[in-house]
Amino acid sequence: MKELICILCPNGCHLKVDDNLNVTGNTCIRGEAYAKKELTSPERTLTSTVRLEGSALRRLPVRTATDIPKGKLFEAMRELDTLCVQAPVRRGQVLIESIAGTGVALIATRDALV
Repeated sequence: MKELICILCPNGCHLKVDDNLNVTGNTCIRGEAYAKKELTSPERTLTSTVRLEGSALRRLPVRTATDIPKGKLFEAMRELDTLCVQAPVRRGQVLIESIAGTGVALIATRDALV
């Protein structure tokens, strides 16, 4: 039996999942879906910063447009280490079309003007 704490809402339900993926302890339907996904194919949103040139800012905050497989996080971070963005950049602008080969875009989360 696996035990998880649901992070999808403020309730923080303590979930128990058996070997057949039967979930107990959830107070809403989202908890069941969360537990099943977390145990079969966990994903996370990657948030970080990248180097920025041509602006008063030295770093630009970025994130993935959607979740990526948890196993790809370190590969994605290695890709970010090599990235240097040239200003101007607009919030929401796609910086990498497919981070770590996931098919998920990396986007800027703030404007960086010249």
